[in-house]
Parts: sequence; C-alpha cells; structure tokens
Amino acid sequence: MSSVTVTTELPLSARRARELAAVPEVMQFVLAPVLAFSMQEAPPPDVAMTQGFRASRRVRWFGVIPSWVHEIEVVRLDDLEIYTNERGGPVKVWNHRLTFTPLSATSCRYTDELEVEDGLHGVVVRLFVRLMFRHRHRRWRLLAAVLAADRDRNPLV
Repeated sequence: MSSVTVTTELPLSARRARELAAVPEVMQFVLAPVLAFSMQEAPPPDVAMTQGFRASRRVRWFGVIPSWVHEIEVVRLDDLEIYTNERGGPVKVWNHRLTFTPLSATSCRYTDELEVEDGLHGVVVRLFVRLMFRHRHRRWRLLAAVLAADRDRNPLV
C-alpha cells in the first residue's frame, strides 16, 4: 500500500465545497480533459451522490480512448468529509478521503488522501496519482474562483 496526499485552499466555505464534491458534474469537470467517465448507474449529473451510493464507470482518456471500468462506493459522507472505496484497472484498492477544513466563512482547505494497493504497477500508479491530483486541484481552484467571484458579485445567491 502506498499513500498520496494533496492539499489546496479554496475560496469556498467548507460545506459548499463538500456539497460540490459529491456532484458527478463537478467530478467530471475537475478530471477533464485528461479523464472522462460515464456512469452506468448514477444519479442525474447535477444530483449529489449519497452515502451507500455504488456505481461502475468506464474511464476514457481525453474523453475518447476507452480504458478500464472503475468501481466506486461512497462509504461515508459527512458535512465535511467524503470517504470512498474504489478499484479498477491496474489498481485493486483505491481508498479515497476528501476532507474540507473551514478556514473562514468563505474559505477552506481541501485535502485528497489516497491509499492505493498498487502491486507491480506501484511506481507508475503513484506517479499518475500525483500528476492527476495536481491537475484535479488546479481545476478545483479554477471552479472555486469562478463561484467565489459570482458569490462576491451577488451575495444573495
């Protein structure tokens, strides 16, 4: 088993960021354009997943090149945390914890912690996770900045 942790600060409340993290459309956005997926069993794209949610999804590189089927189960979903058990492709175990720590009423620290059982593919899997999650956090910061700017322009929303 190996673990990878990536943290970033977002200009969103911790509760709002956690709510967004459970919405499939947001997952699609933060992974794009490197990875895309279509869920075979899923709520509508703008409806948040709930605790106990399970799905299989076909991963596509750059939105077109089909790859493995990835399975996800939402084990815990609290106000400020999401914990999933996942697996697929070269990774047999992918335990993923997303935490959202309040820094102020309008900002939070977002952390992805992954524990992967990577077997023979260890070095490649860890490199992929580090690169993909840096990309993911960059996309989160972009999304959060747009939402924060909108919030600042229209505080009643």
